[in-house]
Amino acid sequence: MVSKAEDPEKILEQTLIEMQEDLVQLRQAVAQAIASQKRSQQQYNQSQSQSNQWLSRAQLALQKGDENLAREALQRKKSYEEQANTIKLTLDGQTAQVDALKRNLIQLESKISEAKTKKNMLKARAQAAKANEQLQGMLGGIDATGGMAAFDRMEEKVLQMEAHSQAAGELAGADLDSQFKALEAGSGVDDELEALKANMLGGSAQPQGQLPAGEQPTSTPQTPAQKAEVDSELEDLRKQLDNL
Repeated sequence: MVSKAEDPEKILEQTLIEMQEDLVQLRQAVAQAIASQKRSQQQYNQSQSQSNQWLSRAQLALQKGDENLAREALQRKKSYEEQANTIKLTLDGQTAQVDALKRNLIQLESKISEAKTKKNMLKARAQAAKANEQLQGMLGGIDATGGMAAFDRMEEKVLQMEAHSQAAGELAGADLDSQFKALEAGSGVDDELEALKANMLGGSAQPQGQLPAGEQPTSTPQTPAQKAEVDSELEDLRKQLDNL
């Protein structure tokens, strides 16, 4: 639970802040060590200078024939020499300490520089992981099967609509064609009917019992019974024409 609750970005930021604080403290420690080293170096140099100075005085006193004064000068010289040796031991320790602190400082600075680069990289990876997790959550919340089924249903419906539209167009075209065919057929019948009527009317205008001009009778005149039969047949034909 603790591991899941940790935010990598916050942990990296906090770790880097702590490393920066350690760096500041280490720099202060190095500065203090260097300052102590310099003071010890100054004290050592002073002790060495005093020792050399009393050695020169002892030589001067001895040249003047004053052995007691020369002995006193040598004692002072020995005291400063012992003091310089003691300071030298401290100085050597401080020098080693300063060198170690400087190496640690360089290592810490290198680690911090590396940590900054790694932090940016891990931060980018963490953000990418979060974004991918959110995307996967969004995709998981979408019913892909149901969504595709809806698309399939709508595609089938559109296909049906297109089929109905095409069928309606074909029916409309067929009906129009049939109407024109009916008109054409009706026009032919009407023309034939008109021709027949004209022919019949033209025949009725001639005197009964006569043939058209230029024609001669080839048979005997009709009897009243034959004429009545012809009239009846003509009347039936007229009724049939009227019913058309």
